[in-house]
Amino acid sequence: MTTSVYHPDLSQVSSEYIGADDLKVAASIIYNAYFDDPLFTDIFQADREGYEARLRSAIREEVNIFWESGQPLIGLYEEGRLLAVSCLIAPDASFGAGRFWHWRLKMLLTTGYSGTKQMIAKEEKVREKIPAKNYYMLSLIAVHPDHQDMGLGHRLMGAMLGLLEEDKQAEGIGVLVTLPKCLTFFNAAKFQHVEDIGVGTITGKVMFRPRDPEQSNP
Repeated sequence: MTTSVYHPDLSQVSSEYIGADDLKVAASIIYNAYFDDPLFTDIFQADREGYEARLRSAIREEVNIFWESGQPLIGLYEEGRLLAVSCLIAPDASFGAGRFWHWRLKMLLTTGYSGTKQMIAKEEKVREKIPAKNYYMLSLIAVHPDHQDMGLGHRLMGAMLGLLEEDKQAEGIGVLVTLPKCLTFFNAAKFQHVEDIGVGTITGKVMFRPRDPEQSNP
């Protein structure tokens, strides 16, 4: 017996800021997308018992602190159902790698000292390499596992680039890419490779999408 695959009607998909009622769904989508990501399996020690709980807790705290601090949480919706999500850090120095102390405490209690320290170190390393001062940082991006490879990722990227276009003070969007299969996606959106960095045992590529990529050196 075969199961039919549901394809969202992209003409009916809209991009919106995620509301409080959808935070749990957003965290679940991100959790599934990053479960096998080499950076997260390394940071949260997938070879040790309790990896799923540590990862789930870390993502839940990330999503919650993004919401509480008013950072851009962009979702794709079809008839009120959340299909994809991206978490960005706005060009605001007050919301940096350290986040807030209560976030740090929650992270320490739920994921442990090592995981919390590496999450913070990862973002600090990336920020050191971004060739701009005022920019958005793409922290997390995920599409519901049932709807991947259907064009939703590119639609979500379009929403993020629209946000960049509206913010005339922002110079671009930065991101750390650790999965080779994702490079095509970011290259298509005119992200430029800045430098490779090491985070734990993982090597990732710092990429930056300037406001006017055609005027920047490749």
